[in-house]
Amino acid sequence: MLDGKKIAVVLPAYNAEKTLRATVAELPECVDFRILVDDGSSDQTASLGRGMGLDVYVHDRRSEEHTSELQSLRH
Repeated sequence: MLDGKKIAVVLPAYNAEKTLRATVAELPECVDFRILVDDGSSDQTASLGRGMGLDVYVHDRRSEEHTSELQSLRH
């Protein structure tokens, strides 16, 4: 929370298993909601995100139309 307002960070991701931990570690403590939108990764991005306590949304297949970014705006 910052100045009485809740903060959400959305992380669109595709095959981010190797970099996800470092990225999440950089999020400031004021972040209330951490949301991962997996755009059809073939690695363990989604399960790693769940294990890290992120709210995870997964697309079954990769979209060239920025679906993960659009979905993140709906949440």
